[in-house]
Amino acid sequence: MKKIFLSVFVLIISVSVFAQSEDKDTYTKVGDELPKFNFEIETGKSVNISDYKGKLILINLFATWCPPCNIELPLVQKDIWDKHKDNKNFAFFVFGREEGWDKLIPYKAKKGFTFQILPDLKRDVFSKFAKQSIPRNILIDENGKIIYQSIGYEEKEFQSLVKLIDNKLSQKITK
Repeated sequence: MKKIFLSVFVLIISVSVFAQSEDKDTYTKVGDELPKFNFEIETGKSVNISDYKGKLILINLFATWCPPCNIELPLVQKDIWDKHKDNKNFAFFVFGREEGWDKLIPYKAKKGFTFQILPDLKRDVFSKFAKQSIPRNILIDENGKIIYQSIGYEEKEFQSLVKLIDNKLSQKITK
């Protein structure tokens, strides 16, 4: 009985320490307001993220050299973007951490992505959400509240994001 109690206690402490270390890396949490920031939507043209309030917004933070990002983005294309790209209630932004147009344009062409991939050369956008670790997905509701965040790529976690987006956008259509 003591061994079981000790094992459970060690497991609880381990999970607690892991959760705390993850929190130190993340500046935002579910329920927070979306931080305000400007970004370049095309070469030489900037917009503010608040311009998209009223829409369901998905922000993906990645890098071209990141293996999990390169697993996730083709799935984002197929399971999210291809389904919802024409939905006026949905906005999707992919930011290349520490990468400019010079890397992102050829990367997008090579991979055949049809969604925008935007530069975040100085981590201006990334630093609103975290210190490190990619890929990241942040989903913001139409009121500007963060309703979902993930770090890294895991198939089960990704599928829960897809279902959440599908559900939120189908609710918008039926209202």
